[in-house]
Amino acid sequence: MSMKERDSEKIIWHQMRISSITPFSIFPLPKFMLWFILFVFTIYVFTSQKYLSSTSCNDIFITSSNIILPIHSKTNSTISSNASIIDQQTRILQQKEVEQTNLEHVVFGIAASSKLWNKRKEYIKLWWKPEKKMRGVVWLDNSVKTEKNESKSLPELRISADTSHFAYNNKQGHRSAIRISRILSETLRLGKKNVRWFVMGDDDTVFVTENLLRILNKYDHNQYYYIGSLSESHLQNIYFSYSMAYGGGGFAISYPLAKAIDKMHDRCIQRYPGLYGSDDRMQACMAELGVPLTKELGFHQYDVYGNLFGLLASHPITPLVSLHHLDVVEPIFPNVTQLQALQKLTVPMKLDSAGIMQQSICYDKVNSWTISVSWGFAVQIFRGVFSPREIEMPSRTFLNWYRRADYTAYAFNTRPVMRNPCQKPFVFYMSSAKMDSYNNQTVTQYTRHRVPHPLCRWKMANPADVERIQVYKKPDPHLWDRSPRRNCCRVLSSKKKSMVVDVGVCSEDEVSEV
Repeated sequence: MSMKERDSEKIIWHQMRISSITPFSIFPLPKFMLWFILFVFTIYVFTSQKYLSSTSCNDIFITSSNIILPIHSKTNSTISSNASIIDQQTRILQQKEVEQTNLEHVVFGIAASSKLWNKRKEYIKLWWKPEKKMRGVVWLDNSVKTEKNESKSLPELRISADTSHFAYNNKQGHRSAIRISRILSETLRLGKKNVRWFVMGDDDTVFVTENLLRILNKYDHNQYYYIGSLSESHLQNIYFSYSMAYGGGGFAISYPLAKAIDKMHDRCIQRYPGLYGSDDRMQACMAELGVPLTKELGFHQYDVYGNLFGLLASHPITPLVSLHHLDVVEPIFPNVTQLQALQKLTVPMKLDSAGIMQQSICYDKVNSWTISVSWGFAVQIFRGVFSPREIEMPSRTFLNWYRRADYTAYAFNTRPVMRNPCQKPFVFYMSSAKMDSYNNQTVTQYTRHRVPHPLCRWKMANPADVERIQVYKKPDPHLWDRSPRRNCCRVLSSKKKSMVVDVGVCSEDEVSEV
């Protein structure tokens, strides 16, 4: 072998050695390090195999209400017990979420005067339901005489605490406003259990309690809520506040908010000696807490005089919750006292409280009449065709709280009773109401109110020939669980002296049009 061939062989051999070098060969490790690494690796493999062999496919983790429980196949009894506990807790939480507010969760605070008690207690008897576990207190300025067994039909009677140490310097008002404004705190301090809402009202306020619950169930009683409505008088709202719930129409305060008010109520009252009434003092304290008024139009202050017909016959699309100033306005049904009229209204109210006073608008195409049904109260027939936009507007059968103010001084739109002698409506008041159990529908009768009508020269059918109207309507307790919408009505038959109308939920494509 030549010298050149030996050199090339050395080069090739050297390259093969370099390519086969490992990192360990570059940096040689001591023998004890190699044994240590081998020992750790062996332990890792052994423990992993042991863990995998002892763990089955049924190993699970249950997570509920922020609880994490590792469950293994060896502890089946623990699995079942823990699962049952979690299921029970879940059911309790679901029940709490589903459980609605009932009358037993509401406490009423009623402001009353001893001078007017004998008359106004009859209004309270109309809506007070002790058999439904209603709770409340009537707060009086002085003691009154009570009759035997009357306590069963009325709330508990109490005398308000002395308020003479509170300053009051409003020259137009009366210092009883301070006493009334403290009714919320005094009622709270009675310590009644399981209370969600406090509802304030006057002794001449009539509540539709089923509809009150429908309103309260819309809101979380664990939060701060101040629920009520405004005055019908624009001037009243300007003088007092458009952010104030008027106490006569009633207002609701959630329990946590009542507790917050109670902590600062007396100090707050002391800061406003110049305010007029109790409800503006309450709103002033709400403003200090930063809680706004949640407006619900079903609470009615009725700061008006005269006849409520226009307001009731065109009730807003919301549950009727309360009526107030019943001693100031005319009876809602003609030829009876106000108390008798309200007793009459309770008959359809018991059949379908959700639908009471709700307006429906339809047309008698044969006679070219417009029909407006205020269910449970009255039906109107108008000659000619009026748009729903106009008919849903209250007609001015009432007078403003400020007698010198004109019709523009209301907090809502109104229309005249008639623009033409032929357009004066023919009114039919509810005369009877009953339940047809076989067909599961209410049957209400409406009789024409006989009053003089102006001469009309229109050549068309005369509604004066109609003597009675019969209205069919299925009870709809879940009316207000759906989005607000006016019910529809359909004229089923229209004879010379009678008419039959059906009222109910509008079908998919049903529209109030001619």
